[in-house]
Amino acid sequence: MRGDLLDVYAEVRAPLLHLPNYQVTAFGERLDRHGREPGFAAVLAYADGQPVGYAYANAIEHGDRYWQRTTPPPPAHYTQRPALAIKEIGVRLAWRGTGTARRIHDTLLASRDEPYTTLMVNPAAGQGKVHALYQSWGYHDLGHSQPSPASPLLTVMARTTH
Repeated sequence: MRGDLLDVYAEVRAPLLHLPNYQVTAFGERLDRHGREPGFAAVLAYADGQPVGYAYANAIEHGDRYWQRTTPPPPAHYTQRPALAIKEIGVRLAWRGTGTARRIHDTLLASRDEPYTTLMVNPAAGQGKVHALYQSWGYHDLGHSQPSPASPLLTVMARTTH
């Protein structure tokens, strides 16, 4: 599954692969680290035997660095109980606009019992279309985060899980 996920990632992020934070090796290192963290789950979608999209997430607890890096600090009801943090969602270009990303997302959330789900989005992604898409899925802005020095400033979003 890791190889298929990396292949999809490389295509999805192709225009950004020259940036250190988006290089496939950097993503692979993040994926490996996230895969060892509590509550890791991934969904990889296939069509005609080929991977077309993915999403993965982890459970995060009160005091997690995810919340510590969020400015302003999020309201306590998001952080007092475990939350699901979606770390990545990616869909190949030919499958965008087909509902594939939403189905992957919903499949990932279907078996989770965390009350809230959070994710980070680059507000410039798709000239704002990705942020707007997440808003249409019920996410709202909580604040901002810069997970690493090489990362752009991201918008932290959250919604109820179900």
